[in-house]
Amino acid sequence: MDKRKIRSLIRSGEIKMAGYKKNKIYGSLHCRSGKRMLAENRVFFKNEEEAISMGYRPCGHCMREKYTLWRAENDLLKQHKRISHYR
Repeated sequence: MDKRKIRSLIRSGEIKMAGYKKNKIYGSLHCRSGKRMLAENRVFFKNEEEAISMGYRPCGHCMREKYTLWRAENDLLKQHKRISHYR
């Protein structure tokens, strides 16, 4: 998708979130971290639900609260898997 098409979709509200392909992280379109990434590593989403359904996690900078919740849930899952492994 070319830059003009992306800008048009952002202005129309069809794109509301952006992500980083390599680490599967999503965040706001205005995030400082997101603005530094290379264009070829960017991906765009209609909404947060779409990003999550594609396996992306919240950004630790622009979505601090959601990232903290995600991290806590992820740590619990890892801990549960370790405990289950020893049974």
